[in-house]
Amino acid sequence: MLDRYLLRYFLAVVDQGNFSRAAAHCNVSQPTLSVGIAKLERTLGTPLFVRTNQRVELTEAGSRFLVHARRIEREFNLAIGSMSPADHPPSLRLGVLGSVPSALVAQAVAAARPMKQYRFELIFGSERELTSHLAKGRIDIALTLVQRGGERFLEKPVCTEGYALAMTADHPLAGHESIAAEELANEVMIVRRHCEALSDTSRHFTERGVRPHFALRSTDDDRVLNLIAAGLGITVMPLCYRREGVVRPLLAGFDLKRTLGWAASAEAEHLLNAPPPLFLAIEQRLADRGTGFPRPA
Repeated sequence: MLDRYLLRYFLAVVDQGNFSRAAAHCNVSQPTLSVGIAKLERTLGTPLFVRTNQRVELTEAGSRFLVHARRIEREFNLAIGSMSPADHPPSLRLGVLGSVPSALVAQAVAAARPMKQYRFELIFGSERELTSHLAKGRIDIALTLVQRGGERFLEKPVCTEGYALAMTADHPLAGHESIAAEELANEVMIVRRHCEALSDTSRHFTERGVRPHFALRSTDDDRVLNLIAAGLGITVMPLCYRREGVVRPLLAGFDLKRTLGWAASAEAEHLLNAPPPLFLAIEQRLADRGTGFPRPA
C-alpha cells in the first residue's frame, strides 16, 4: 500500500525541481524527504528520478507514475471536499490568461457574484502557467488560448479575435483605418512583454526595417493603456482591449488571430457542459468587445 505522504513527496520533487525545495515545500527536512522517495522507489520496484547536481529528472517509469500520482491526488482532494458540510459551498478555482482585460473579468464578477455560490478563487497567469496549474490540479478550469494543437485538456472555444494598434485618440494617424508599419518608423512604442504575439509583432516590424525606440516595457495592460492615452507611445494589443481616449487602427498586413476559450481537465468537464453564470458573463463580454474599440467621429 502507498502512503499518501509518499505521493506528496514525489509530486513536490516533480513540481519544485529538486529535493531541497521539495523538502521545504513539504515542511520536512531534506533527509526525511529523500528517505521517503527511496521508500517509494523500493515499493514500486523501480527508480523514479535521475539525480544530477543541479536538478532531478523523471525516469521513464517516473513519467508513467506521475500520471497516476496526479490522478490519485486529485481524487483524494475531491473525496475530502465531498465530506464538507452540506451548507459549505463548492470550490471554483478559475485561471485567466494575463492578456485578457482585467476590467472585463471584473465586470463579469460584479454581474455574476460567484462568491455567493462558491468558495471562489481567481488566478491570472501566462498560457504556460495556466497549463501547469491545470496539470497540477491547482485550478479547475482556465480561460486561455485554445485550438493550438494540444490534447491534454478538454477545450471549448469562446471567441476568435485579431490584434490592432493602440494609440492616443489625438495622434495624427488616429483617424486611419489601417496603418503600415513603415509609417511608424519614427514613433515611440510600448512593449507588452507578456503578450503571446510578441515574437510575431517584433518580426513584423523588423522585416520592414522598423526598429522603434521603446519608452516602456510592461506586463501590466492597465498601465499600458493609461500611458497610451497619455501619449507616451503606441503598442499592438488584442482587439478586446478598450479605453476612453485610445483608438484601435489595424496594423496593415498583420493578420495574426487568437482563439480564447475554456480549458479543463476531465474532472471539470461538468463546468463546460453546464457553465456557471460567471462563465456566461465572461463569454458575453468577450462577444461584446469582439469588434474592437469604435473610432471617434
